[in-house]
Amino acid sequence: MTLTSIKTRTFRHPNINDGKKVWELVREIDVLDLNSSYYYLILCEYFSNTCMVAENEGEIVGFVSGFRHPEHHDILFVWQVAVAKSERGEGLATTLIQKLLKSDECSDIKAIQTTISPSNKASLALFRKLSEHLGANMVKTLRFSSDAFPGNEHEAEQTYEISPILGNGKEED
Repeated sequence: MTLTSIKTRTFRHPNINDGKKVWELVREIDVLDLNSSYYYLILCEYFSNTCMVAENEGEIVGFVSGFRHPEHHDILFVWQVAVAKSERGEGLATTLIQKLLKSDECSDIKAIQTTISPSNKASLALFRKLSEHLGANMVKTLRFSSDAFPGNEHEAEQTYEISPILGNGKEED
């Protein structure tokens, strides 16, 4: 007889008490830019409505941060998506974004924007999968050339927009 472990994940908007754990999660992921711990505290307090955490047995194992476009409030800019190594390969990143879109706070979102560097194949695959699941188009444009960043260490960032997002899948719950 083979025993399989069943993961019971919960999804919720973060609060300021989650900032430290979110920072620690992002720190463990090499391809993500690690921001200051203060940044994650601010995200978890002031941008909570456009962020989501996933927990497994009380531990934060996933995080998506975003904010509404300042001029187009129906566009959600997804800043970072972080998934613990132990949870990868199970669709958690896609589920996190879908749960965020289904939340009351994001029910009017019509498009998602994000920036991805060319070498970040995992993020590109995530957003392609999300676009397919939502039945939406994904369009790429150059956002920041590598010259826009200080030093010589940062790749160019391309903007990907996924739209239109219709209904946000709330009826699927």
